[in-house]
Amino acid sequence: MSANIRAQSAKVCFAVVEQGRSLAEEVPLKAAKLEGKDKGLLQELCYGVLRHLPELENDVRQFLAKPLKGKQRVCHFLILVGIYQLKYTRIPDHAALNETVASTAKLKSGHLKNLVNGVLRNFQRQHQNSDKEEKAEVSTNSLPEPVYYNHPSWFIKLVKAAYPEQWSTILTANMQRPPMWLRANVSQQSSDEYQQQLAKLDINVAAIEPNTHAVKLDQAIEVNKLPNFSAGAASVQDAAAQQSARLLDCQPGDHVLDCCAAPGGKTCHLIEQTPEVASVTALDVDERRLARVQENLERIGLAAKLQCGDATKPESWWDGTLYDRILLDAPCSATGVIRRHPDIKWLRKADDIAALAQLQAQILRKMWSLLKPGGTLLYATCSVLPQENSQQIAQFLASQNDAQLVDLPEYQGNIGWQILPGEQDMDGFYYAKLVKSAG
Repeated sequence: MSANIRAQSAKVCFAVVEQGRSLAEEVPLKAAKLEGKDKGLLQELCYGVLRHLPELENDVRQFLAKPLKGKQRVCHFLILVGIYQLKYTRIPDHAALNETVASTAKLKSGHLKNLVNGVLRNFQRQHQNSDKEEKAEVSTNSLPEPVYYNHPSWFIKLVKAAYPEQWSTILTANMQRPPMWLRANVSQQSSDEYQQQLAKLDINVAAIEPNTHAVKLDQAIEVNKLPNFSAGAASVQDAAAQQSARLLDCQPGDHVLDCCAAPGGKTCHLIEQTPEVASVTALDVDERRLARVQENLERIGLAAKLQCGDATKPESWWDGTLYDRILLDAPCSATGVIRRHPDIKWLRKADDIAALAQLQAQILRKMWSLLKPGGTLLYATCSVLPQENSQQIAQFLASQNDAQLVDLPEYQGNIGWQILPGEQDMDGFYYAKLVKSAG
């Protein structure tokens, strides 16, 4: 079974890098064939390899004379899985080596067994013999930046331009393992009361986000071990994403639209916080993703209108009722959540950013037309790139005479609130709160 885990990990990494699939899709497919701790190891290996991909590729190049291609290509990723184990896990070297080499048979590539064994053993010897002080002195002077920081060069360039003093901090934060943040369902109990329930089960709380009372656990655990999780007492949601319900500030009697709502965490949060709203419509273009919204609503015991539709074409689904509040969680590069989804670094391309910014502008204009005079629209992304965030809002304000940017303490003189990855251990996120003139 252990060899099978390495083989499945190699298949996942191959699917992401070579075929453009996402970790969120591929890992559960492969994990369904595994049990217990094996699922955790699969995730550790897949996420670890994609987090450190350029560095691992650089390691392989030193020991592989010719790159593996065609049907042999999946074994290239098996070698990466092996090197990752040797460098970053507590798995004993002999176990990592033996199980990884044995995986060649699982991949129907037994003829490459000696090659995989040779590369991994050569790396192991070099790794063991490396001087620790020399390792500590490795810097950007000796390694190309994409290898040293484990990010694509196009992204490093954009982050440097946007954050000349913070760029390396952002890239470093993206490499950290994300914490587990919880949202207590305040329609059932307060955050303080839920923390007491956690304490009774010896689940340690590491921090509380002051604005939302989001709860950060000392270490991640399985959700079924959380008190009353199946009854909707709490949800897993990063503290940055939890700011949306607070900032939108729905009022009793409001008609609310959550645009691009899937998987529904924010939809549920809006209703939990203000159950007296008149209606909440969760809009998404993907029927399958809307099913996830329904699952979340049902677990918590909430109800919302689910609407499958294209946000750029509201005429095809809108019933003509203007909304008091709109949450526009716009499609974006997701460059603020790389620590949670390291595959974003390899799935996104430089050309995507301009196309996404154009789509965001189109959706923003359409959603604005559905907002009541005097109504509030909260623009949100999980991106760190100004093209999708502050620049997007600045252009909208310049072209829309009836739009006003609400000044919030979090803005600190900026156009909107840019949360950078790792700030208060939150994900990277952006918010801008806009109000439509009543006249």
